[in-house]
Amino acid sequence: MRNSEEIWRLVDAKQDDFIALSDRVWEIPELCYAEFKSCAEHTAMLKAQGFRVTENVAGIPTAVMGEAGEDGPVIAILGEYDALPGLSQEAGVAEPRPLPGAGYGHGCGHNMLGAASLLAATAMKDYLAENGIKGRVRYYGCPAEEGGAAKGFMVRAGAFSDVDIAITWHPGAFAGLMEPMSLANTRIDFSFTGRASHAAAAPHLGRSALDAVELMNVGVNYMREHMPSDARIHYAMLDSGGIAPNVVQAFAKVRYLIRARNLPELNRLIERVRKVADGAALMTETSVKSTVISAVSNLLGNTPLERVLQENLERLGPPAFDDADRATAAAFQATLSEEDIESSYRRSGVPYRTGQTLCDLIVPLDAPRAPMMGSTDVGDVTWVVPTVQARGAVYAIGTPGHSWQLTAQGKLPAAHKGLVHVAKVMAGTALEAMQNDQLRQQAKADLAARTARSPYVCPIPDDIGPPIHMST
Repeated sequence: MRNSEEIWRLVDAKQDDFIALSDRVWEIPELCYAEFKSCAEHTAMLKAQGFRVTENVAGIPTAVMGEAGEDGPVIAILGEYDALPGLSQEAGVAEPRPLPGAGYGHGCGHNMLGAASLLAATAMKDYLAENGIKGRVRYYGCPAEEGGAAKGFMVRAGAFSDVDIAITWHPGAFAGLMEPMSLANTRIDFSFTGRASHAAAAPHLGRSALDAVELMNVGVNYMREHMPSDARIHYAMLDSGGIAPNVVQAFAKVRYLIRARNLPELNRLIERVRKVADGAALMTETSVKSTVISAVSNLLGNTPLERVLQENLERLGPPAFDDADRATAAAFQATLSEEDIESSYRRSGVPYRTGQTLCDLIVPLDAPRAPMMGSTDVGDVTWVVPTVQARGAVYAIGTPGHSWQLTAQGKLPAAHKGLVHVAKVMAGTALEAMQNDQLRQQAKADLAARTARSPYVCPIPDDIGPPIHMST
């Protein structure tokens, strides 16, 4: 690897500032498209580090891009900083203890995700400047990964059109390659309109929108037996029509999240769900309107970049957790079930080890990982730019994603060590991509081969803009 120790030194030199950034963002959790304070923190750090800053990327108020360097290849490092509802938790406490306030929390570790990515980009900036190398490094502050598909809108707007290579990561229990497997998905709101009436005096005059929603849910539940086994469908009631049971509900709205292995399968499943909605409207003599909120593509891998990232991981070795870190992690493991812990090993492809609380290895490239059945808007970036993702070890083995336990561990010393570790991995990978023309050519050829039969088509309808008010 080319001068990896030098760029790792540059990561170490500024780690304290970016650990502090991660902790500040942890303290101000904000939901998708409402990350104004978090975006401001990242924007201020970009300016303080000497990046040229572009705000309001793709017309999204909480998206920001910083660039440094001149001419040459463009290497992008992607960060996130959105939080989740219902996951507020006091830091470092191994029992449920929500903080006062709106109840938001960084239960997916995006406070660390953004900070580590910006640290890696800063190290690259400093390396280019110190060594007089032509090339540009960019940091993309990407909001709304949790359901808002911001990167999809950014891709559609051309924000990545001149990027040669993209690199990112995600918090996890083990250090290794982030497996390039995910589900394409879409979020669609189904709004039913009926007719209000007195539920006792004139029930025959009413047409219940709430009945239509319930019938739709029943119909989709029956459909589950007859869809691909790796597809997923979830729903949430947005408007049940009011709190008065003696009024026939004239309006009701339900949001569906539909996931499938790839975009063609997703589109087929969407049409079936739409037919169920139409049937529910027909049965209740109501009308239904559907509105797409967001959509994301499935992830594509990139073999040349994955090999380089794995080489950086193996050269660096696992994070240097100490006995105090392991003892704290053990306290959090005690709140988990054995099934949680076994599942963490299975997803990572690492053999189960009794009593292990934190990662002490690098997951092999050929580890038999269980498929990731979630979704990410990084998927859309992978269709237009050769992209690779690391998984950083930042919390106790077995910690479920989107949990209070994950929120609670977001400011621990182990989290800080893990984010610095993965920043070094990304910085080393970025340096190799910047200096190795052959690697960039191979990565682009790999992407071209993967998309030859199915070129990228943005899954978000052209007339749908970023749902920037979806959390308000």
